[in-house]
Amino acid sequence: MARNDPAAILASIAELSWRLAVVLCFPVTLVMLFDTLGWRFAFLRDGVGFRTLVTARLAGEAFNATTPTAALGGEAVKAWLLRGAVPLDASVPAVIVAKTTITIAQGLFLLVGVALAWSSTLPASPLLYGMLWLLAVEAVALAGFVFAQTRGMFAWGGRLLAQLGVPPAGGREALGRIDDVLVRFYRGAPLRLALSIGFHLIAWLLGSLETWLILNFLGVEVSLATATVIEAFGTAIRFATFVIPASLGVLEGGFVATFAALGLGTTPAVAFSLVRRLREAVWVGIGLGAFALLRPRPEPAA
Repeated sequence: MARNDPAAILASIAELSWRLAVVLCFPVTLVMLFDTLGWRFAFLRDGVGFRTLVTARLAGEAFNATTPTAALGGEAVKAWLLRGAVPLDASVPAVIVAKTTITIAQGLFLLVGVALAWSSTLPASPLLYGMLWLLAVEAVALAGFVFAQTRGMFAWGGRLLAQLGVPPAGGREALGRIDDVLVRFYRGAPLRLALSIGFHLIAWLLGSLETWLILNFLGVEVSLATATVIEAFGTAIRFATFVIPASLGVLEGGFVATFAALGLGTTPAVAFSLVRRLREAVWVGIGLGAFALLRPRPEPAA
């Protein structure tokens, strides 16, 4: 930030004025709703109210963003918050499937960004080739993850824990039921799978709209195609650095590299990153409030 004129960065953010309220509410609200729809169709059958799913997702994403759990701690929080509405052998598979479908959708979104960069903004750029490698790695990792889900990965993990002398929580029978639901979903619910991926993809595409809005509010005129490239490359960096809470620091460096490659300068990149972090912080606070509302209350002492 010291090499990018802090005064210019702060002045650029200050010029947002009332527009900052727009960024804090739109289109992130739509993103959350479409991602929740993606999660809803990750269940083998409907059984949880949409409002409950929205609240649980808000809470889970807040934990994903703030805890060093490789973006997995929030998934456990989601399943835990739903335990009063559906059994764990229904909520856990849905969380796993939703994590898979949102990542598949992110890969498709990155493919769109790579295609746009290749055809117009960044032909033959080292950054573009790096994104192609990330896309290939992501495709292989996803294929392996889906294969493991359909081959009894929980039962295998339960047997491994038993051999290590650590009995799995809920027993090996519960793990077997989770495996069974996963297999039935992938083999018997292709429409729900497609809808889950589709709704998540819409959410990723809406992220491009947010990027376009922020940059134009900051006085950086870019096309929607350029905003899509920036957002898609940012999602790839998040995927590659998922072990770092919110990809803090790394994502900012990625935006600086992307903006520089696009000829937009580094000062707008830092201003854009700060606005995005502010929006994320607000929604983390909302998510923690949702967790406080949804978590079960202890029974009063007699």
